[in-house]
Amino acid sequence: MIVEKTIFERRLAAQHTVREHLRLTVAGLTDEWVMLFAPDAVLEFPFAPAGVPRKVAGREALLAHMRQFPEMFEVIFVDLVFHDTVDPSLVIAEFRSMGTARPTGKPYEQTCISVVRTDDDAHITHYLDYWNPLVAIEALTPQVGRSDCDLTVTFGDTKGSRT
Repeated sequence: MIVEKTIFERRLAAQHTVREHLRLTVAGLTDEWVMLFAPDAVLEFPFAPAGVPRKVAGREALLAHMRQFPEMFEVIFVDLVFHDTVDPSLVIAEFRSMGTARPTGKPYEQTCISVVRTDDDAHITHYLDYWNPLVAIEALTPQVGRSDCDLTVTFGDTKGSRT
């Protein structure tokens, strides 16, 4: 006898998977983390800078992509909010990460929005990760003395500005 999950049960299961994703990421349990994903799952980073993959597909590639995260960042995730959707297997999660880039000791604070699709078993099939890669780059960049770089930035046309 096949028993179908209710919409409420599917939504709870999908949200639980996203919570587990965050918990396992914080704990550095990458092998366990990758098992939250379907074998052919896709992880996408729409704002990935040059040199960073915009899409990672399949468990092996996901594992390779995340393997060094625990060595790079010590983080906690806070202020998790789920936004209800019509589709119970679609999770929209908003949260913040707070922590430190381990190689530099610099703060790493990020605001994230994730759009996550799960299958009937609540495995992640597609994870669209909206975060600011410039925050990570800044946190991982060693401190440079002020005399070593030009921090001046000009926006717009200053010739016609009035005082």
